[in-house]
Amino acid sequence: MEIIPAIDVQGGRSRIVYWPGAAAGTGTPTDRPDRIAEQLVALGARVVHLVDFDGARQQRPANLEAIGAVAARVAVPLQVAGGLEEPDHIRLAFAAGATRVVLSTAIVERPEALRDCLAVAGDWLAVGLDPRPDRLAAFPWRRTPPPTLDTLVEELVATGVHRVVLSHGGATPDPSLLASLRERHDVDVLVAGGITDLPGIARLRDAGVAGLILGEAILSGAIDFHRALEAAA
Repeated sequence: MEIIPAIDVQGGRSRIVYWPGAAAGTGTPTDRPDRIAEQLVALGARVVHLVDFDGARQQRPANLEAIGAVAARVAVPLQVAGGLEEPDHIRLAFAAGATRVVLSTAIVERPEALRDCLAVAGDWLAVGLDPRPDRLAAFPWRRTPPPTLDTLVEELVATGVHRVVLSHGGATPDPSLLASLRERHDVDVLVAGGITDLPGIARLRDAGVAGLILGEAILSGAIDFHRALEAAA
């Protein structure tokens, strides 16, 4: 399982200051996404996840310059989420240096736009979903009753999507649910958030999760990156 460090970018800067030596008072803190990414890659990161926080609010890319700065500094795939609603948005992200993109749940309700986005991004496209039943039910679906997670994944796979990112917020992911999704569907499952310790990483690894996206837990030093890599192996 891949451990994918995430950087939330707002106004061109990381929303969380990266200072792994904070407890010991060593090292230099930084909120520059390119420098953070460079340090994480030096520690062994093979993919970096960038969240365009402003773009998610504006529903269009808003931090392309920051994405470009990261791409110029590291030679690993960059997975970008936030503000990618149209094929042209994906093209802009790719032109800036992204190599993978994550679309929001809203794309599920726009099948023609999803097909157009797939034509641009192909297998490098993922769709973000919130697997929590209450969050799924609260989404403004155009259909009645609201779809289940299993139904959504089935529809996405049928359209040509082979990667989903399940965002849990502060909730703990359910390994049995994740394992069953992998068993029933031809899809790579990535998990974002909800993990705060090394045993939690091992549980997701054993469930067949393809990648775990960790932001604040890594940037704050709550989870040591080297030990996370070991737990995921």
